[in-house]
This record gives sequence, C-alpha cells and structure tokens, in this order.
Amino acid sequence: MTAHAIHSLNLAPAQPLQTLDGRQVLSGIRKRAVSGAVALAPLGLAGDEQADLSVHGGLSKAVYAYPLEHYAFWQTVRAQAGAAAWGEALPPGSLGENLTLTGLLESQVWIGDLLRFGDAELIVSEPRQPCFKFNAVMGFSKAAKLMSESGWCGFYLAVKTAGTLQAGERFELLPGPREVSVAELFRAKMRR
Repeated sequence: MTAHAIHSLNLAPAQPLQTLDGRQVLSGIRKRAVSGAVALAPLGLAGDEQADLSVHGGLSKAVYAYPLEHYAFWQTVRAQAGAAAWGEALPPGSLGENLTLTGLLESQVWIGDLLRFGDAELIVSEPRQPCFKFNAVMGFSKAAKLMSESGWCGFYLAVKTAGTLQAGERFELLPGPREVSVAELFRAKMRR
C-alpha cells in the first residue's frame, strides 16, 4: 500500500503578477510553504486567497493539490526553456498548489474520492485547467500547453469536514463512486 502524505502545505495572499505579455493581474498562484497546523474551512485554508473566483476557489475548488512526483519534470523543462538555471530547485507551491502531495498521482484519483486526514476530509472535485498565469509563474509561454499534453494537472478538492492540515501529515484515500477519473476528465476538458 502506498503511503500518502502532505509533503508541503502552501499559502499565498492575492498579489500582483506580471504576465509574460507585460500585463499586471491579481493572483494567488505564488504559494509558499508554511509550517505548523493551518485551519481548513469550507472555502479553503486560513491565510490563502484566490483572486479570480470564476476559475479558482469556491466550495468545489477550495483546495488545490499537486503531486510532488511531477516536480522534476517541471524543473527540467523550465531549465530547457531558459526560465531557470539547470539544477535550480523548484520550491513546493510553485505550481500554485495548496497541498504538495506524495504518493498520489492524477491517474490514481477519481472524482468523488475522499482524502481522510486526522481531523479533516476533502473530496476530489475536478482537475485543474492551466491558464496564462501558470505560464507567468513557470516563466515560459508553453507551460500551460505542456500541462495539457502531459495530463499532470493536479486536482481540486472540496471540504467535506473542516479541521486542520499540516505538512508531514499522512492521509487515507477512500474510493468514491469511481465513475470518472481525474485523468479522464482532464483529457475530455482539454479536447474542447
């Protein structure tokens, strides 16, 4: 059985972000790791903000999770694109995720699956769709396209039971109805 855990818990206030075409937009995508327990409420984690509630946040997208296992890929493609030096570490939260997870990939998660933590529960609601803000934080114009092609999108979570979360905490994956996987739904959305 695979051990599932929160590698890093990441938060950010909404703040100005310069896009690759020079525009300034408000975004909460620049997440940074925090230590200690953080309160989890129906709309997300205490101290975290989303700037565009039409695409991020709300009850069904309260928390965004991303697998740590994909970080080496992003570190390499950023170096290939000239957006970072070879070997430059990509800190957790760099993909805009609240939870950098270990042991759980998109291909292993289905819509409606439950992630049970010590005193909190989250339900998998949908895959993340990349946008121009993702290109800006990755530092190159093809980042969103690479996420679309790889299917390494991460997934949004709705809060079933409020509580607290913290880095290092293990969790259990409990299967939901298992009708549509995150990977299948992401591919379908990207074909539109």
